[in-house]
Amino acid sequence: MDCRGNHGATSGWGMGVSAGNSATFAAQSGHDVISYNPKDWFSFIFRFHKADTFRKLLPMMLAIGVYAGLMAFLELEYWKLSRTSYVKNLTLLHSMLGFVISLLLVFRTNTAYDRWWEGRKQWGALTNNCRNLALRLGALLPEGEDRSFFRRLIPAYAYTLASHLQQEKTRMVLFDQFELDPESGKHQPNQVAGLLFRKVHQLYGKRLLDGFQLQTINAELQSFTDICGACERIKNTPIPYSYSAFIKKFIFVYIMTLPLGFVFDLGFLVIPVVVFVFYVLASLELIAEEIEDPFGGDTNDVPMQRIAENIDWHVGEILD
Repeated sequence: MDCRGNHGATSGWGMGVSAGNSATFAAQSGHDVISYNPKDWFSFIFRFHKADTFRKLLPMMLAIGVYAGLMAFLELEYWKLSRTSYVKNLTLLHSMLGFVISLLLVFRTNTAYDRWWEGRKQWGALTNNCRNLALRLGALLPEGEDRSFFRRLIPAYAYTLASHLQQEKTRMVLFDQFELDPESGKHQPNQVAGLLFRKVHQLYGKRLLDGFQLQTINAELQSFTDICGACERIKNTPIPYSYSAFIKKFIFVYIMTLPLGFVFDLGFLVIPVVVFVFYVLASLELIAEEIEDPFGGDTNDVPMQRIAENIDWHVGEILD
């Protein structure tokens, strides 16, 4: 059985979990990892990818530009405020608060990146554990139904975990006598792990595994559940609402008051300056929002589908 040439032949599975339907899951996940050269400055500066914050913020940037132009017109042309007006002193407020907002955004971005990197490490650990389990079973089990069972079930855990973290409803039929029903409300990764545990203990009962081998394989299987729990912790524990809401309000007030004082020094040039400042501050917050949930459908999220396919490939090479 060649997992590279005929994924669909591995089993009679349902939607979104089997190797045969990995393309379906990829369509559901809604993204693929961006491939780029980090040393190519030109493409970064002059190319706007669909994941770039510039495209997402463009409507707001235009609105901020109109607002800044209106404030400049009112202060300079309509109200004709002089340079001695107290309104000019608002720049002191922005100077003091600029350092504070920069610290908040740095902390926000670092916290979000830590969550993304932790999610990527967990999926890296799952890859290694699946390989180790397949290597042990490949050395212990002869060719036959038992080997085929693990060939299908080990990658199934990766596909099911990816679907579970993206909260997709997945139907999976592993073989005639086993079926995972998403409508039952049961925890699907636990169902797959349960099937693996039961099969291992059946092999122990048949004396195909000894006590030491059983203990070692059980430890590998337990690591699957540990990884699932760690990913669920990241998924189900967002940044506290009050913290995220405060930063957004802080940025909004900071930008809305920015043209009031700087218009006396910059005139109508305050329009592009305010738009640029908004772009920088809002982009940092937008990036943090995107990567703080590494298991969503955004372009920069952890490529769970691709990792699951690699696990399927590697396990197939070992157990086929």
